[in-house]
Amino acid sequence: MSNTHTGLNGKVVLITGGSRGIGAQTARAFATEGAKVCVVGRDEDALDAVVTDISGAGGTCIAAVADVTDSAALEEARRRVESRLGPVDVLAAFAGGQGRPIPSVDLTEERWRQVIDSDLTSVFLTIRTFLPGMLERGNGSVITMSSAAGRQPSQANLAYGVANAGVVMLTRQLANEVGPRGIRVNCIAPSSILTEKVKANMPDDVRAKVAAAHPLGRLGTPDDVAQTALFLASDAAAWLTGITIDVAGGRVTH
Repeated sequence: MSNTHTGLNGKVVLITGGSRGIGAQTARAFATEGAKVCVVGRDEDALDAVVTDISGAGGTCIAAVADVTDSAALEEARRRVESRLGPVDVLAAFAGGQGRPIPSVDLTEERWRQVIDSDLTSVFLTIRTFLPGMLERGNGSVITMSSAAGRQPSQANLAYGVANAGVVMLTRQLANEVGPRGIRVNCIAPSSILTEKVKANMPDDVRAKVAAAHPLGRLGTPDDVAQTALFLASDAAAWLTGITIDVAGGRVTH
């Protein structure tokens, strides 16, 4: 299962939003490199399916059921992964995805707070849970998940765009703060990714139009994002911190 040139063999990796889509594929990619993976999410059955898939292929994977907007649940996930796999070396804060279009005039205060909590506060709480251990050990890699909607205006709702732009600045500021302590913090900002959810909900004609809007002529795949995460966590990116990589098929205008 291992390609040890990445330096990820034996590393402990925790991925929030790991039950399906980008998070699940990222878990598979890290396991293929010999990492020991913990996937975190709210859907226990979906998490178990990822664990079964990775374990069946010879990898090491466990699951922790947690709501990433709940500090106590995240702390319990930390205790679980540390007791079963060891301290977390790579933290991928990938949970989120509340981008459904809503006209700003119709965006309620309740929905605003819900999206900000889901897509920005959750990243802060996840990092706050695992950062002390990384600081104590003097090493670690944190990878956050933003979106093309946080890089340029989009059809997503206003709160989603603001939250994801916030993730980019959270990444930059934290990288500046903890870099001297041996910890790297980087961000991935995907454009349109063909996840299970997108396949189920996006009609073929719309999918074709969205693909054509990208210079590379297709939608991204979860593995496009997963491979970027592998790079950012690997020895090949040892001198990179505070950056955001647009996994966007060339559709970058900022």
